[in-house]
Amino acid sequence: MKHPLDAAALTNVVDATPEQTQRLEALLDILRHWQRRINLVGSSTLKDPWRRHILDCAQLVPLLPPDPRSLVDFGSGAGFPGLVLAILTNVPVTLVEADERKCAFLAEAARSTGTSVTILPRRIESASETVADVVTARALAPLPKLLDYAVKWLAPNGICLFLKGRGAAAELTEAEKTWKMRVASIPSQSDPDAMILRIDHISRRV
Repeated sequence: MKHPLDAAALTNVVDATPEQTQRLEALLDILRHWQRRINLVGSSTLKDPWRRHILDCAQLVPLLPPDPRSLVDFGSGAGFPGLVLAILTNVPVTLVEADERKCAFLAEAARSTGTSVTILPRRIESASETVADVVTARALAPLPKLLDYAVKWLAPNGICLFLKGRGAAAELTEAEKTWKMRVASIPSQSDPDAMILRIDHISRRV
């Protein structure tokens, strides 16, 4: 049985300051409180939240391009990964979430952690006024659908960082039927069955 990951283990992934670590702990505290009222994450994941949520999101930080000007997180829900990335970086982050209750949680979590983010209470497939250097998503939709969403938001030289589970290879095979892209598949540091897909140079096959 794995021991729960504590905050100190973050230093193996990202150079988090004590202040950032405290803000991440505050995020988990408010998540536990709200979880009693609305289902934000699987309840079992709160037995080991630093590994299942914080580390899972923090591992994206080293994969970000140099000095991105904007990051859009699809289906932010409990703030993973978007709010965690906003806490750990200086990148302007936009959280896209259609569920009003989850938007209320995100607003309270951002306030409680002292994190500046933009929250867009809308469906991802709606028209975007935002052009993102980075698009992220976690456990949201199959890869072909994520790419369909992403091309509406992504800057010409932007990248996607998608946290995927054990079905990532099959999703990638399916996506390649309709999309051209450059993909790096990176093993997850939080789950041996998961991976991160770093995708750029995206275009539809004709």
